[in-house]
Amino acid sequence: MGRTQAPHFCNEGTDFMEDFFKVGVITTTHGVRGEVKVFPTTDDARRFKRLKEVILDTGKERINLEIEGVKFFKQFVILKFKGIDNINDVEKYRQKELFVPRKNAVRLSRDEYFIADLMGLKVLDEQDGEIGTLEDVLETGANDVYVIRMTDGRELLLPAIKQCVLQVDVEAGFVKVHVLEGLLD
Repeated sequence: MGRTQAPHFCNEGTDFMEDFFKVGVITTTHGVRGEVKVFPTTDDARRFKRLKEVILDTGKERINLEIEGVKFFKQFVILKFKGIDNINDVEKYRQKELFVPRKNAVRLSRDEYFIADLMGLKVLDEQDGEIGTLEDVLETGANDVYVIRMTDGRELLLPAIKQCVLQVDVEAGFVKVHVLEGLLD
């Protein structure tokens, strides 16, 4: 759901998604006492320890669930929700997404942004000429990569590193970049 020079939280473009961040997806049940195995979609799975509740999106409704217990297993988070005490109560929530309100999201450091806030920003060159629009952020491990739809329709993949990303102004709606030689070939 994330953060680095480029963030690691997902936004799928709806009004709900502007105010809430996806933090995980329930993959399966865990045991018979109502626990679920969650694949975290945030860059810091340990943040689940600090969460008191999450919002479950069933596709038909959104349900507030109070977190009663958190454990970690490999790349998964094992969650126990208050009032859900057997496998039959959680079976129906497989493959459903979990969200937190923006106000409960992790605090960002300087030069860190939520992906949700970057989508659709105008991309400018060093002379303030418009290059295109930021469409996506790819998380590659070493550094994120901005996917920019250029004004001529081409796609530019720009590494989100200090040499390329000169300024981000979410309030003003733009990202100023330096395109390294060879990236437009």
